[in-house]
Amino acid sequence: MDVAAALDRLAPRLSPTATEAVNARRLSGGASLETWAFDLDDGTPLILRRRPDGAAMRETALSLASEAALIRAAEQAGAPTPRVVRVCAPRDGLGEAYVMRRLEGETLGRRIVRDQAFAGVRPGLARRCGEVLARIHAVPTAGLPDLATSDARGELARYEEIYHQLGAQRPILEAAFRWLESIAPPPPERPVLVHGDFRNGNLMIHPTGGLVGVLDWELAHLGDPAEDLGWICVNSWRFGEWRKPVGGFGDYADLLAGHGGEISLDRVRFWQALGSLKWGVMCLMMYSSFATGQDRSIERAMIGRRTSEAEIDLVALMEAPMGMLS
Repeated sequence: MDVAAALDRLAPRLSPTATEAVNARRLSGGASLETWAFDLDDGTPLILRRRPDGAAMRETALSLASEAALIRAAEQAGAPTPRVVRVCAPRDGLGEAYVMRRLEGETLGRRIVRDQAFAGVRPGLARRCGEVLARIHAVPTAGLPDLATSDARGELARYEEIYHQLGAQRPILEAAFRWLESIAPPPPERPVLVHGDFRNGNLMIHPTGGLVGVLDWELAHLGDPAEDLGWICVNSWRFGEWRKPVGGFGDYADLLAGHGGEISLDRVRFWQALGSLKWGVMCLMMYSSFATGQDRSIERAMIGRRTSEAEIDLVALMEAPMGMLS
């Protein structure tokens, strides 16, 4: 498909003052989704998110129309998100896709936690993340697309099944499954909208504006708000700044204060530990896809080796009393 040509034809439907699309370039291309940046000739900066024809869809991923609907709902609730301009129709010639405004900022975690350019906004990022998550978790669930509901025990069971299907034998992961099963909290009384992948990499950070956009909503679901709070605390998303448990840039107290202070630190730390376990299993999955020839990219093999990092994190978490987890 000639995506650039299709965007050119679509331009007048995206802005009443545009006649063509310019500077179309593909930013990334995973196994299932493509991201393109382009501009309209009236100066409007845009992003296209599309699923190529025939591309496999992750079992837990949303359709792009549903993803766009969630972004719009989160924006209405006051969360910073890219503004959705159009959900593509068949006549647009782009397949399953939507177009949104392009935000200015950085998503690379290593730069966000280390570069001097972000030194001014880092001290307030943890609290800001809590505030933004509070707005996402307050989105009215009535009227949202049909979303799966998950809880702690359900997630444990799902990832343990995947682990066994992989045929792996990792004693630390198996011990972590049993430990987390023994301390799993009950489901929340009222499941909320959970982003599902709120972490460095999916947050657009501006050097002076701070957190200006929450990206990649394909794993959103209904569940425990502590899941989002715990996921951003997983050590793998700190990019070496392990002393700052929230994303490598902040502390638990600021994150929880920003969220409103109603969720206990122990509940967040449980989900942090479960996040490390899930990431360990995901790394095994990526290595398996490389080893079986399903995906021969070096990236898959490299990420697969990171299972050991997750195991180190889990050992540290299991050795600490629940009130001392970090």
